[in-house]
Amino acid sequence: MSLTRRQVTSAAVAAVPLAGRSRKEARTLYLAGDSTAAQKYADAAPETGWGMALPFFLHKELTVANHAVNGRSSKSFVDEGRLDAVLAVIRPGDLLVVQFGHNDEKATDPTRYTEPWTSYQRYLRLYLDGARSRGARPVLATSVERRRFGADGTAQPTHGDYPAAVRALAEAEKVPLLDIQALSLALWQRLGAEETKTYFNWTATEQDNTHFNPPGAIAVARLVARELLRTRVLAPRDIRRLDEDVPASWITWPPAPAS
Repeated sequence: MSLTRRQVTSAAVAAVPLAGRSRKEARTLYLAGDSTAAQKYADAAPETGWGMALPFFLHKELTVANHAVNGRSSKSFVDEGRLDAVLAVIRPGDLLVVQFGHNDEKATDPTRYTEPWTSYQRYLRLYLDGARSRGARPVLATSVERRRFGADGTAQPTHGDYPAAVRALAEAEKVPLLDIQALSLALWQRLGAEETKTYFNWTATEQDNTHFNPPGAIAVARLVARELLRTRVLAPRDIRRLDEDVPASWITWPPAPAS
């Protein structure tokens, strides 16, 4: 997992800036994942990653460093040196939340594809082992669900065996599990086929059933925060606004970083 200069730069721009942080400052929650969680920029608005909304539910003493990147799988994130970039800065007491699956499913792309019960779990273990070896706490999350409904109006699961593989790995490794797949599927079912369109990136020119707009990103981030509390990864003092309205206007899209 050696790093090139370009890979280090790419990983850095995907994250909340870390420069100048002292060891006396509060913990950092690192997020490794794909486009459903990633930081989006002005050229992609209104598309919103749930990681952009997560800080609204955490107290300011807990910083979110969002390293999630569009199009990455558990494998390609490692192969591009992005996990190395996280492990180079993570510290004892920090958290590493890992959510992959959407792109691991791409069987026709050997640079990203992993098989649920073998290579997928093997790559995820690299994140767990890397965080533990540096005194940080790893946390696994199942992939947030896409928007897909059957003819009878039932919300449909789309991730095959990948969520089950994450659940099994979390149990085997004694790692906290955020079951976002199950929770988001239940949420889409409650909302229904029409109302969920207002949570996904549906615009006049695009019908995107994978990525979120601000309300959707806020809703998923709220699920993540609730799970972090339920699993006792975070304490009540770390969480805020779980039962409060978070305006979509709080979401902003900065200019894209220079490449």
